[in-house]
Amino acid sequence: MAYAGQILINPVSGERFVFRKTAADTGGELLEFDLHLAPDGQVPGKHVHRHQEERFEVLSGTMRFKRGLKTIVAGPGETVVIEPGSSHKFENGGDETAVVRVQVRPALKMEQLFETVVGLAEDGRTTKKGMPKPLDLALFVREFKDEVHAPFPPAFVQQATMAPLALIARHRGHGRRYRKLGPLAPAH
Repeated sequence: MAYAGQILINPVSGERFVFRKTAADTGGELLEFDLHLAPDGQVPGKHVHRHQEERFEVLSGTMRFKRGLKTIVAGPGETVVIEPGSSHKFENGGDETAVVRVQVRPALKMEQLFETVVGLAEDGRTTKKGMPKPLDLALFVREFKDEVHAPFPPAFVQQATMAPLALIARHRGHGRRYRKLGPLAPAH
């Protein structure tokens, strides 16, 4: 279970998470953390949070956001808000570590999502860009379907397409990481 002060370091993506307020601290209303992103760091892939708003306050450095077709470059003191349902990605936009205070509302299972991604990266189960490898990705998209999905194709198509891979992944024992979080929910 995540806790305030917990630090997660993703060795592949260059992300360092420092949890400030967790879902447990806020009754599920908010997850707040400081994201330290190395100069070449980025979040792997454009994605969508269907039910969550993300608010990024740049504390130091420069961040580059792609929201839909729009590119936003933000520096210290600037805030970028990503509304629920907006496709986006972000990366360090400068040559020094960027530090961003991130608020996610509601928290849902974002803490577990970050813990899972970091664990996969530590275990060598991601690509060089930080995306979970196919069998792990199939389980990941099922487990965190309320938190994140790719912008295309529609989420229900992604779930249906990944179902056979998820079955193979569980059969090969890859589901152990998710059993720690609770039973895998069936895809809808």
